[in-house]
Amino acid sequence: MRKSPAIAYSPAVTLKTPLLDTIQTPEDLRRLPEDALRQVADELRAETIDAVSITGGHLGAGLGVVELTVALHYVFETPGDRLIWDVGHQAYPHKILTGRRSRIRTLRQGGGLSGFTKRAESVFDPFGAAHSSTSISAGLGMAVARDLAGRRNNVVCVIGDGAMTAGMAYEAMNNAGSMNSRLIVILNDNDMSIAPPVGAMSAYLSRLISSRQYRSLRQTAKRIAHSLPAGIEQALGRLEEYARGMATGGTLFEELGFYYVGPLDGHNLDHLLPVLRNVRGADTPGPVLVHVVTEKGRGYGPAEQSEDKYHGVSRFDVVTGAQAKVKAAAPSYTKVFADALIAEAEQDQRIVAVTAAMPSGTGLDHFATRFPDRCFDVGIAEQHGITFCAGLAAEGLKPFAAIYSTFLQRAYDQVVHDVAIQRLPVRFAIDRAGLVGADGPTHAGAFDVAYLTCLPGFVVMGAADELELMHMVATAAAIDDRPSAVRYPRGDGVGLSLPPRGSVLPIGRGRVVREGTTVAILSFGARLQECLAAADQLASRGLSTTVADARFAKPLDEALITQLAQHHEVLLTVEEGSQGGFGAHVLHFLAATGLLDGGLKIRTLTLPDRFIDQDSPKAMYDAAGLNAPQIAAAVLAALGKAHAQSPARA
Repeated sequence: MRKSPAIAYSPAVTLKTPLLDTIQTPEDLRRLPEDALRQVADELRAETIDAVSITGGHLGAGLGVVELTVALHYVFETPGDRLIWDVGHQAYPHKILTGRRSRIRTLRQGGGLSGFTKRAESVFDPFGAAHSSTSISAGLGMAVARDLAGRRNNVVCVIGDGAMTAGMAYEAMNNAGSMNSRLIVILNDNDMSIAPPVGAMSAYLSRLISSRQYRSLRQTAKRIAHSLPAGIEQALGRLEEYARGMATGGTLFEELGFYYVGPLDGHNLDHLLPVLRNVRGADTPGPVLVHVVTEKGRGYGPAEQSEDKYHGVSRFDVVTGAQAKVKAAAPSYTKVFADALIAEAEQDQRIVAVTAAMPSGTGLDHFATRFPDRCFDVGIAEQHGITFCAGLAAEGLKPFAAIYSTFLQRAYDQVVHDVAIQRLPVRFAIDRAGLVGADGPTHAGAFDVAYLTCLPGFVVMGAADELELMHMVATAAAIDDRPSAVRYPRGDGVGLSLPPRGSVLPIGRGRVVREGTTVAILSFGARLQECLAAADQLASRGLSTTVADARFAKPLDEALITQLAQHHEVLLTVEEGSQGGFGAHVLHFLAATGLLDGGLKIRTLTLPDRFIDQDSPKAMYDAAGLNAPQIAAAVLAALGKAHAQSPARA
C-alpha cells in the first residue's frame, strides 16, 4: 500500500482548504477534474481532524475512509444513488461533503449534528445507523424496493471488517446472494485481517474483473456452459470462481453469491475510481462486493501511532495529539466493575468474562490482563455471545456477559430462549445504563429494566453508586440457580471509599437511606444522589422525606414498598429507564395488594416516551425530568403544591 505522509500542523498556520471551500454538495465535487481529488482528500482529512479536535468523537475510522468517501461521492450520483455507512461513526467526512460542513463543529453537541448517520438530518443519509452490521440488510431492502418501483439507481453499502464479524451481515449476504437485485457492498478492511497485501497487480486484476467486457464475456461463457451437460456446467463455473478466488482472496464471498472485486488500496484514488466506475456501470444482475484495504487513523501521525488509532477521542490539541482529560474525583463505574469482577475471580476460578468486541469499553481488557484464559471476546456477535455464555453456565462455569445495555437488545431472543427458560445462571453486567450524553439515543440504555424484569426467574439489580456496584457484582457471582443482571451508568462514581471486595446482598432487599414522614422517594439505580438532593429541597419547604434505594427491580422488596406506602402521603418511584420498568412493577404490586385503595398519591418517574437527542448528561436528564428540581417538583405537584410558598424561614 502506498504510504502518504501524515499531515503536519503548525499552530501559526490557519487551516486552508481552497478546494473544499468550493464544495457544498457532492454535485460540486463531481464538477472538479479528477486530478483535483487528491487535494480535496487532503483538505477533507485536515478539516475532519480540526473539527473533531474541538468536539471530540470518533476520529480514526473517518480518517481511514477519506479517499473512499471522495471516490464514492465522485463516482455515484448521490443522493439519488443510496450510500449507506454501516455504524456511521466513520461518516464525518461524508457529512462535510454533503452540506453539513458549516455545522461540523457541532458534532455530538446539544442541538448539533449526530455522531452517526441520521435520516432526519440529511437526504444524503438514507439510513440511520449507530449499531453495526445493518447496512447490507437495509441496502438489500432498498435495492428490492427500487426494482419493484422500476428505478435504476445504485445502492451502495460500506461495511467494515469488524462489522463483518456479526452474523447479521452474513444473513444479509446469504439472502442477497440468492437474489438478482443489484447491490454494491464495499468491504472496508482496515485491519488487513482478510486480504493479502495489495499492490499494482491486485489493482490491475480488480479493474479487469470488474470491467464490463470481462463480465460480459463471463455471462457469454455461462450461457455456453449452460448448453453443456449439467456436470460440466457446474465444474466450469466452480473452476472460474475458484480461479478468481485464488487470485483475489474472494472465494468466501463468491460462495455466498457475490461477485467479488479486490482487494484494492483504499487510499489510492487511481485504483478506486476505475473500479467504482466499472461497478457503477455494470448492467448484470446480482450483488457485487468490492474489497478495499484502508488504514484507520490514516494521515494523522498521533492517530497512526496510537494503539487504538484514535478510535474515540475527547477534545485534543491538533499539533501534539494530546487529549484533554478531566481529572476524575472518583473511578468510573466501568473500572469499578472490572476491579470488582477481578476480585471475585481471584477467589473463584469458575468465573469467566465475555464481551462482544468491547473489551476496553466494558473494562474487560483489565480482566483479560489478569486472566487471559478466562476472558473471551466473541466479536460483534451479541446473539452468539449470550448463547455461548449459556453453554458455559450449563457446564458449571460462572459467565459474566459484560455488554452495553443498548447492544444487549440485539440478543434478546437468546436471553429469553437460551438463558431464562433454562434458568441458567448467566450474569449480565449491563454498562451504559441510562442516558449517555454525546452518543445520543442510539446508545442510551433505556429499555433493559423493562425487557429483563418481565422474564420469569431473573434477578435484576441497579447500582446506586460504585460501592453498591461492588456488592452487586459479588451478589451476581453468588447467584448460581438463575440468571441475574446488574445495571450501572456511564461516567464516574460519587467518590465513596471502596473495600477490596464487595459483599453479597440479600436477594430482593432494598435499604432506607434517609428517614422521613410525609414523602417517600424510592429510587432504583443511579438517580439516588439526585433523589437525596430533591429531599433537601423538599425539606426546605417543610416536607419530611424518606429516601430509599430499591437495589432490586426483581424480585421487588415488597416489605419495603408496603412500609413506604402505608406511612407516607406520597410515594414517588424514580428510575433512569423507560416506561414499563421498575415503577410499573411497583404499581402492579400496589394494585394487587390493595395498597392503592386508601388514597396514596403515587407517581412514577421514568425516561419520557420519546428518544432524547445528544447533549450533556445534565441537560439530557433535565429534559427527561430526572434531576433533583424535577423530582421535587413532581412531589409538590402530587401534593397540589406546585406553586407553594417559598421555603419557610428559620
